[in-house]
This record gives sequence, structure tokens and C-alpha cells, in this order.
Amino acid sequence: MNNLIILGSLTTPGIGLIFWTTLVFLLLIFLLGKYAWKPILNAIKTREEGIEEALATASKAKQEMQNIKADNEKILMEARNERDNLLKEARDVKDSIIGEAKSKATKEAERIMVAAREQIQNEKNAAITELKNQVATLSIEIAEKILKSELSSGDKQKALVSQLMKDVNLN
Repeated sequence: MNNLIILGSLTTPGIGLIFWTTLVFLLLIFLLGKYAWKPILNAIKTREEGIEEALATASKAKQEMQNIKADNEKILMEARNERDNLLKEARDVKDSIIGEAKSKATKEAERIMVAAREQIQNEKNAAITELKNQVATLSIEIAEKILKSELSSGDKQKALVSQLMKDVNLN
């Protein structure tokens, strides 16, 4: 019967089971603390540091991206200003070239007009001179023909000479 009591105490939950469970639990905690907790805590600490580093790096990268974005906007603004200045200069140069071309064209047109007027005047004078010469030639030819027809007879010649004498005496 003694054996039954010892067996009975092992089979029923009691102080022995609590004792052994506690002993095994404490032994497990001791072994885990000695061999497992340090590496696990070190791994957790390393992982935590890695995460903190990654967050710091990400924050730094985000800040750098914002700085780069600000720099890009500044560069873009400067490029736009430079483009606007170049376009303004190009417009000014274009206007200057057009103004010079207009001025030269006006001067050239005036020079051509003066030369054309001179040429027209010269041609007009030449035409008038030629016309006068032709009129004089025609007049001489007409006078010659009239004189030939008028002076063909002797009576007419004598009458003309006496008429001229009267005119000369009067003057």
C-alpha cells in the first residue's frame, strides 16, 4: 500500500508536480538565460539598431531629395530667366537689324530717286536740245526751199534786194 500512496501522489496533481514543474521551468529559464537570451537580445538589439539606421538613412535621403528638388527648381528658374534674357536680346538684335536695314533701304531709295531725277532731267535736256536742232534744221530747209522758189526768177530777186535795202536804211 505504501507503493500505492507514492504512485498516487505522483499521478494526482499536487505539490510534487508543482515542485517538478517549477524546477524544470527554473532550469529552462536558467539555460535560456545563459545560452539563448543573450544571442536573441543581441539579435533584437542589432535588428533595432539596423532599423534605426535605416530610418535615419531614409530621413537623410528624404532631406537630400528635398534639397536636390529645391536645387533643381532653382536651376530651372535660372534657366528660364536666362532663356527669357536670351530671347529678349535676340528680339533687340532683330529689331536693331531691321531698323538698320530700313534706314539703309531708305537712304538707298533716296539715292536712287535723286539719280533717277538727274537722269530724267539730263534726258529731258538732251531731248529738248535735239528737238531744237531738228526744228532749226527743218526751219533752214524750209527757208531754203522758200528762197529757192521765191528767187527763181530775176524780177523776184530784184524786188527782194530792194526790199532788204529799204529795211537796212530804216534801221
